Amino acid sequence: MTIYIDVPDMNDSKSRITLSGKEFMIRFTNSSVHDHWYFSLYSAEDELLLGMIKILPLFPLTEYYTDVRLPDGKFGCITNLASIGRNAFKDGQANFTYIPNSDLEGWSP
Repeated sequence: MTIYIDVPDMNDSKSRITLSGKEFMIRFTNSSVHDHWYFSLYSAEDELLLGMIKILPLFPLTEYYTDVRLPDGKFGCITNLASIGRNAFKDGQANFTYIPNSDLEGWSP
């Protein structure tokens, strides 16, 4: 089941989230200089696990990260946009998602 994660309309935000049965802190940061969004993931104890991953459209953002402390799934951004600007989430043109690996088994593009 795809989980849609709200990206707050703020330049920098941090909130609690439960993914694959584990609690994490997720941070969204917007760079006004480059007009890009980034996300970071922290443990429930606020230990940095992933830092400032650029949110790209239609790309499995954690594909090459193998830390066993990460949730068992993939983060991504569903959109028709070529890049994810400041208002993309607010305007509904982009959705930040998490898909558990169990839902991806047997899937290929």
